[in-house]
Amino acid sequence: MTSSVSAQPSPSRPGILVGLKAEARLIRSIFPHAAIAASGATHAGAKREAARLVASGADCLLSFGLAAGLNPALSAGTIVIPEKVSCWGADAVCDATLRHILGGDQTGVQGGTLLHSDTVVMDAAHKAELFAQSHCPALDMESGFLAKAAEEAGLPFAVLRVVCDPADRSLPPIAGSVLSPEGGLQIGKLICDVLRHPTQIGGLIHLGQDAALARKAMISFLTARAQTPAFKRLAGS
Repeated sequence: MTSSVSAQPSPSRPGILVGLKAEARLIRSIFPHAAIAASGATHAGAKREAARLVASGADCLLSFGLAAGLNPALSAGTIVIPEKVSCWGADAVCDATLRHILGGDQTGVQGGTLLHSDTVVMDAAHKAELFAQSHCPALDMESGFLAKAAEEAGLPFAVLRVVCDPADRSLPPIAGSVLSPEGGLQIGKLICDVLRHPTQIGGLIHLGQDAALARKAMISFLTARAQTPAFKRLAGS
């Protein structure tokens, strides 16, 4: 799988795919006029929303949000702007112009190939297996569908993700069961599950700390990039 190279040096109507509503709110503050869709961290949601973004009239597609770390050297808060996305046995090439606008050449940014997964990877041992097989630094559940939609529509695409849970962090089982189909948090279910399984509280605290670091890093990085002329054009600001 390959992605078309952008015909425009600086696109201005991005369609943005994220996993969760919280990510959508964060990105909306940077891209106030963009079409933004949340997959709900599901296979079906990512496929549906990627297609909807294409239909919205976007002139490029972007994948933003959290990623699971696979490379043990990467800590929570590491920015990942990959050159490629590995999905379903093929590599989709990210658009070089968009990568530059997003900040892919900045110090400390992790490049390489991002791994797509159709399912949530919860266990540290599973992450280690995936890293040994793929050598990809991180993983998400949306970018593969975005890459496929971009290829089919002839649109350029790029990815900016931030590591949330590091490679050595296993997620508590509760984390995989309390999201709504729209990508929000089902507070009532979370409370009930915690009361039934209080031993998972420690894992949830660690996950919350990782997520806070990731959000802070994403906001700081995007706020700095938003000062550049090409990014301002992309964001419509």
